[in-house]
This record gives sequence, C-alpha cells and structure tokens, in this order.
Amino acid sequence: NGFPLDHVGVAVASIRESAATLEPIMGAICSSVEELPGHDVNVAFVGSIELIEPRSSASPVARFLARRGPGIHHVAYRVSDLRATLQDLNTRGFQLIDEEPRPGARGHLVAFIHPKSTAGTLIELVQHGP
Repeated sequence: NGFPLDHVGVAVASIRESAATLEPIMGAICSSVEELPGHDVNVAFVGSIELIEPRSSASPVARFLARRGPGIHHVAYRVSDLRATLQDLNTRGFQLIDEEPRPGARGHLVAFIHPKSTAGTLIELVQHGP
C-alpha cells in the first residue's frame, strides 16, 4: 500500500531554463514561480516535477548544486495526516529532519525524512490543504 507519489523535486540553477527543457517532455506548462523564503528557494511545477532553485548561495539547495550538480533532490509522498505520520515514523526509528510540519509550496504542509533512514533518498511528506 504505502503513500501515493506526490512529486519529484529536482534541484536546478534556473527554473526558467529547466522548465523550457522539461515542458515538451512532460507535455505540461510550468506553473508560476513561488517564492519560499523560509526554505531559501523558489519553486515551480512542470507536471509532477518540482523545480527547486536556490534564492541565495547560503541555501541548502545551493550547497546541493555545488556538491552534486542539478538533479533529483527528493521524492515526495502524499499523506492525509502529517502529524500522525511523523509520530508513527519517529516511533519506528526513522530519523526525521522535521518533527513538526512546516509550510511548503502551494500552501501544503511538509516534513522531511533524513536520507540516512531511507536508503539514501531524501523523502518529503506532503499534506494537501491547510
């Protein structure tokens, strides 16, 4: 069963340039760019791909790009009750980056699970709505 896939986050240097490359492949138009100063990133969606662009050189995504270059940053899964899911995962021994939900793109609540707990992949959990 598990949680349904919500989106795949891709770290990029430029949303505009990356969107132009992905739009014909995805058959979708890039959403407007959303500024997320609390995460120090700008994001936009092309279909189920979230393009993540750093807002400053201090952004964690800027460090990711410097270390690894552009590419998959995280995989996001949709959950109906983020707080309960985090409590359950914590009880099961997962290393949580966020023990409490925080605001994310599109007005959703989000939380991240550390890659050390998930076979090397950064996992984002997303609760749609308020």
